[in-house]
Amino acid sequence: MELTPELILQAYANGVFPMAESRDDDSLFWVDPRDRGILPLDGFHISRSLARLIRQDRYRVTLNRDFIGVMEGCADREETWINATIFDLYCELHDMGFGHSVELWDEDRLVGGTYGLALGTAFFGESMFSRVPSASKIVLAYLVARLRLTGFTLFDTQFLTEHLASLGGIEISRAEYRVRLRKALETRADLTALPAPLTPELVLSECRR
Repeated sequence: MELTPELILQAYANGVFPMAESRDDDSLFWVDPRDRGILPLDGFHISRSLARLIRQDRYRVTLNRDFIGVMEGCADREETWINATIFDLYCELHDMGFGHSVELWDEDRLVGGTYGLALGTAFFGESMFSRVPSASKIVLAYLVARLRLTGFTLFDTQFLTEHLASLGGIEISRAEYRVRLRKALETRADLTALPAPLTPELVLSECRR
C-alpha cells in the first residue's frame, strides 16, 4: 500500500503513527503504544529557571517559518527514526496545512524547534531539538500556550521521556487515549489563529493557569 499524506492523517485519527528503524531504512512500521505519552495542557510545569529564561526574551520564537529546518534539526542526530520517506511526507502535510513547527532563533540562527501534526483539537508532537541549553523547553512552553489559546484539548507526545515528565508529561492507557482522541476529533481548532508572536508574559500566564 502506498503511503500518502491522507493515509498518515487517517492513521493518526485512529491512534497509530509511522516510524522507521533508522535514517537509512526505507521501510516504515506502524506504532500503537500500550501506554501513551501526553502533555496535559493544563499541567505544563514551568520551573523558576525556565520562567527566567522566557522572561529574558533572548530568543525569537516563530510559528511555521522553517518547517524543513526544524525537521532537519530533529533528524540531525546519530540515531533517528526520521528517514527520507517520513521527511517528505511530513513536508507535504505541512504544505497541506496539517504540519506545524515552532522555531527558536538566536538572531538568524535556528537553535531549537519542535514539529507535529494538528487534527481536530489534537496536536501530535513528533520530535524536537536543541542547539542551546533549554531550547526545547522554551519552544514547548510557547507551543503549549498557543495550543491553549487556540482551543486545542489534546497534546499527544507518543511516548513519555524523562525530559517530558519533568515538564508535566504523563502516561495514559491506550484505551483512555483513544477516548480522548475521539473527543478531540469532534471539533476543530486552528493553531495559526493567533498570527502575532506570543509575548513572554502571555506564555507564562497561559502555562500557569
